[in-house]
Amino acid sequence: MRVPRAGQEGKKALGLLELIAIGVGGMIGGGIFSMLGLAVSITGHAAPLAFLIGSLVAFFAGYSYIRLALTFRNDGASYVYVKRAFPESPHFSAMTGWTVIIGYVGTLALYAFTFGAYGADLLGQSGDHGMRMALSVAVLLFFMLVNLRSPKTSGHAEDLVVYAKILILAVFAIAGLQTVDGRNLQPLLDKGFASIFMAGALIFVAYEGFQLITNAVQETREPEKNIPRGIYGAIVTTSAIYILLAVVAIGNLPEQRIIGAEEYALAEAARPVLGEAGVVMVGLAALLATSSAINATVFGAARLMAEMARERRMPAFLEARNADGAPWAAVISMTMLGLVFALLGGLEIIASFSSMTFLLVSIGVSVANWRLRGQTHANPKIIIAGIALMSTTVALLLVHLATQSPLTLAQLAGIYLLASLPAWYYSRR
Repeated sequence: MRVPRAGQEGKKALGLLELIAIGVGGMIGGGIFSMLGLAVSITGHAAPLAFLIGSLVAFFAGYSYIRLALTFRNDGASYVYVKRAFPESPHFSAMTGWTVIIGYVGTLALYAFTFGAYGADLLGQSGDHGMRMALSVAVLLFFMLVNLRSPKTSGHAEDLVVYAKILILAVFAIAGLQTVDGRNLQPLLDKGFASIFMAGALIFVAYEGFQLITNAVQETREPEKNIPRGIYGAIVTTSAIYILLAVVAIGNLPEQRIIGAEEYALAEAARPVLGEAGVVMVGLAALLATSSAINATVFGAARLMAEMARERRMPAFLEARNADGAPWAAVISMTMLGLVFALLGGLEIIASFSSMTFLLVSIGVSVANWRLRGQTHANPKIIIAGIALMSTTVALLLVHLATQSPLTLAQLAGIYLLASLPAWYYSRR
């Protein structure tokens, strides 16, 4: 999704509808296509409620992003917000920047993994892991080359991709409601109440794209009014789509079939609703969504890496740019890290890592809002409630992994340990 950059001749081109489109386009970037099966495997028939919990977490996180973005209108990143909140402790902002980057590595891997899974399914080779891996590698390398060339991509074409995938999902959801079997949705809490929060934490990565709206604050008409409405409107719209799709999927397929098709569950759910045409439609929507998300992630993350390298918070070579101005070293580094993670990690560890990382970043941004509440004029009760909710979901996600997938938890701990070493080194410089 196109996000205008600062300095576009002072134009205030973005209204409420454009902001909502930016947020929805950023959130529906691949997460729902792969998260549905995981959510059902954890919380069963209550998966729609898990998506509701994810949206509530996003609401509280969004509140702090809104207050900080409106206060510091030249800045649009978690890294800078924390730097403003802790000017006497630059290592806090550096650690936050590193955390954001490794979170983008996780989402890049998730999008590539999902692209490969749905691509393989469309080719009739859903069980062929080699095909899935080959497609994941191919899409990452393709968009690495795109970003190295620094093309002037048409914003209207990018918007068209967003609206196309939303239209496809809407058609599927509306058609699917006609064939829902209520017996498939009962009993609602078949795996317990706590499982809803566990699944909500695991799928939070499907909501993390709303932050894109804060980057457009300088190009927004009446930002005091439209930025909050844009973020909350995008979260409500995305949440409604996610919950509706979850209801349609569970209502049309037995739980075990959804879990069995975990990596491409949404396409499998389309089969009884629209037949093979539905499978193709959802598959194409997944390819469109993940492609645009990969492109946007590489673009944004590489530039954050280059900026941190300029400030000597990352290796200096990442600052290098080619003749077109593209940060080529950062683009290649980000792509390679995402590629390795996509090839070596399974869906659960990639999703767990991505959601955990962005939950931690959102907690950090909320703490920054608390520290700066005198400037942001934020409501302290809302900040505290948000930190409490996000901390609870993180704790429950850890409990779930510890009891159900200790190997995944150990792998996550190892990844964070490896990432923390260079992060701590550069934070002390």
